Amino acid sequence: MKNVVEGTDGNFEAEVLKSNLPVLVDFWAPWCGPCKMIGPVVEEIADEMVGKLKVVKVNTDENNAISAQYGIRSIPTLGIFKNGKLVDSVIGAVPKSHLIDKVKPHIVSVN
Repeated sequence: MKNVVEGTDGNFEAEVLKSNLPVLVDFWAPWCGPCKMIGPVVEEIADEMVGKLKVVKVNTDENNAISAQYGIRSIPTLGIFKNGKLVDSVIGAVPKSHLIDKVKPHIVSVN
């Protein structure tokens, strides 16, 4: 998880809202089966898109203020933030190709 940042209620603004890069935020919890399924996919995307996309994981059990602020009711929910705004989201464990397709329009250049 070297390219994944742990997001918290305390650092969300700095890590996500003020990021110069688009940010993929994985709202998850340790007890969530689908979260465990998509976790490695999110980490792969983080490794493949270094310098183009920032990836932040937010444990909803430990950070309920930020989860409530964005109305996270189902997990995993993956939010795509750009310029401090939530621009798209995906709910549930989806294939890697689907996540890439959702993220690509928000990245300046993807190889």
